[in-house]
Parts: sequence; C-alpha cells; structure tokens
Amino acid sequence: MVKSKVINESTYISELAIHGMQEKKGNELVRLDLRNIKSSVADYFVICHADSATQVKAIANSVEDEIFKAIQTEPWRKEGLEYGEWILLDYVDVVVHIFRTDKREYYGVEDLWGDAEIKSFKSA
Repeated sequence: MVKSKVINESTYISELAIHGMQEKKGNELVRLDLRNIKSSVADYFVICHADSATQVKAIANSVEDEIFKAIQTEPWRKEGLEYGEWILLDYVDVVVHIFRTDKREYYGVEDLWGDAEIKSFKSA
C-alpha cells in the first residue's frame, strides 16, 4: 500500500495508480508530470504496458481497486476495456494509460508530451 504523505491529491492518485500497476507486473512504468505545461489536459499521465490483453485488463482492474480502496474514487471515464489493447482510466487530473506492448510502441504517447518531466518506476 502507498503510504500517505503531505502531497496533493493528483500526486497521491498517480502513486496509487503506479502501485496498482506494480501489483500486476506492468512493464516500463512512467509518470509524466504535465503540471508545468500550459496546454496540459491533466496533472499527470501514468503509463505502462503488458504483453497480453488479459494482463492489460488485470492491470486496469488493479489500478481501479487500489485507488478506490484508498480514496473511494472511481474513474470519471473509462475507455478500451472491451479489447484490452489500450485502456484509459480518466481520474480528471490523472490519466492512466495501460497499453498492450505493440500499441504503446505504435502510439508513442510519451513522445507526444516531450516537454513533460518523466519519472520511471520499477515493476514489482
């Protein structure tokens, strides 16, 4: 479980999402800090990938469970659950992207936000 610190809510949600990804062995976890980008759509993007649609869905479920257990919040919007190629969980200030490996390479979300500060996290 992520220990609560004196941090803002969006940072805390991003940490919870990272922990949920780690629990299900998400690959190449990164957090893009978008707070200093003028046209930013959120405070953070949290991104990882997995080799199968089954694992992508399991990671998404783990992220949702982790955040709900800690702060009783559900995503404002969810996309991609049906196919498990790219699942997006929108927590307004934190957007979680969980890709199947080939889709992450194809879309290159990190490259689109090249001005963001990127922090990598180890998989569990």
